[in-house]
Amino acid sequence: MAEAASFSDVAKMPAAEVALVLGTAPIGPEGGPNRYFVYRLDAAAALWKAGKVKYLIASGSGEEPAAMRAGLVERGVPADSIYRDPAGYRTWDSVLRARDVYGQERLVVVSQRFHLDRALFIARREGIEAWGLEARDVDTPYSVFTELRRYPSALRAFYDVWTGAKAREVGKKIAIGVDPPS
Repeated sequence: MAEAASFSDVAKMPAAEVALVLGTAPIGPEGGPNRYFVYRLDAAAALWKAGKVKYLIASGSGEEPAAMRAGLVERGVPADSIYRDPAGYRTWDSVLRARDVYGQERLVVVSQRFHLDRALFIARREGIEAWGLEARDVDTPYSVFTELRRYPSALRAFYDVWTGAKAREVGKKIAIGVDPPS
C-alpha cells in the first residue's frame, strides 16, 4: 500500500494543502549535521517551492521542530508557512496529531523511504489520505542500531493500529492557514 503512494520526484507528487515533515535530531552522532535531518528539510523545501503544498508541519520532540523550522526558513520557506508540532515523540504521535490537532485528512508525509512506509501505513489505517515524498537516504547509516531500530518500530506501528493506541498528547486544535503558525 505505501509503495504506490511514495514518490521520489516532487514533480510527480499530488498537490495537497499540507505536508507533515517527520522529525529527527538535527545533530548526528558524530557531532555534525544529521544527514537524515538535512535531506528531509531539503525535500520539504523542494515540495513547498514546487507549489505542491502551502503549509508544512514540522513534527518532532524537544528542539527538533524549532531546528526544522529554522532549517526550512534557511531553504527559502517563509516562517508563516511552517507550523511546529512539539509533541511528535514518534511517528504514531506525529501522524495522529496531524489529523486530530491540525485537522488534516489529506496530506503529504516527508521522510526517508524506510520511514515513509511506516508513516503511510499508519496514516491510511487511521483514515488519512496520504502520499509520501521520499527524502534522499543516507549513503552509509550511522550505526547498526540505526538500521536495526526500523524493525521494532514497524512492529510497534502494527501493534498501535491493532490496539487503537492514542497519541501521547492531543492538545488544543490548530487550524492551519487560519491560526498563526507557532
